[in-house]
Amino acid sequence: MRSLFILIPAILATLLFGCGDTSKKIDTSKLTLDSLITLYPDSVELLVKKGNELIEKVQYQKALEIAAKAYRLDSVSFDTRVLYAEALINKPSRSADDMLRGHLMYKSLVKANPKNVKALIGLANTYTMLEDMDNSFIYINKALRINPRYRDAYILKGTNYRLKQDLKLAISSYETAVQIDPKCTMAYLSLAVLYELSGDAKLGMEKYTTAYQLEPKNTEVIYALAYAKENLGETNQALNLYRKMAKIDTTYVDAFFHIARIYQFDKPQLDSAIYYYKKAIKVNQEHVPSYHNLGLAYESKDDITNALFAYSKVLKIDPDYALTKERVAVLKNKR
Repeated sequence: MRSLFILIPAILATLLFGCGDTSKKIDTSKLTLDSLITLYPDSVELLVKKGNELIEKVQYQKALEIAAKAYRLDSVSFDTRVLYAEALINKPSRSADDMLRGHLMYKSLVKANPKNVKALIGLANTYTMLEDMDNSFIYINKALRINPRYRDAYILKGTNYRLKQDLKLAISSYETAVQIDPKCTMAYLSLAVLYELSGDAKLGMEKYTTAYQLEPKNTEVIYALAYAKENLGETNQALNLYRKMAKIDTTYVDAFFHIARIYQFDKPQLDSAIYYYKKAIKVNQEHVPSYHNLGLAYESKDDITNALFAYSKVLKIDPDYALTKERVAVLKNKR
């Protein structure tokens, strides 16, 4: 969801660098948002803009960090509170307490400004998360009566219809969202999934591709396209996309996991698979699927000792992981 902010008054477009030294100037009109934040790290206005930008790109953890800082600096500003509430309910490891806090914050924001469509949709979104679709639609419709072309209202409508398993109305809502905003990556990704579910894999791939063309460096978008291609058997293209993800973000464990998986099951090149599973585990030492598949790879190489060692790692993390328990039982019976 987007908010528009005037970053700097025109009169401040050129700022002095140093006290009284008119020979050194910074033309802030040519600086990126990140550069401006580096110059003015406590500017709430800049932080809010950055936070909204990160949410738009589905980078919720980074958005939460920015939102929390902005909120610490100014917990009164309406825009700051909206950003913080949105970041809170989209927190990757969101707890029930986070959800309740976000919901109550949005109720307070709507009470303070009942015609603010961003707050209305935020509140509607919390009702969706609480599985209260009736109240969610009430606030969505309130927002649309104020602004009939508010993109995020149609995105949330699409989400609600998808949860109600009404694919036709869900697709219609998301299509309206991209008509309003043809650069809305999230809506294209949602449409891609819905078209896949409705049996139109070709149109689904077109939507994934459009999202990727809009944001070719967004790892979440790259992952969605790569995974879709992997499922369609286009493994070479998927492999290239996963490699691109890993290059952009060396901590993205699923990139390494899927590279390894393709080498294990589609190529197959077991040594390469083992190499990339180990890279995934290096990133996340509790990544159960990587340990399990690593065990399978060692089994394929008749290296039972290392296979059992990998499986022991799985069961230490998750003693009830059924797939691994089955393999361990099989191997023990062979001994």
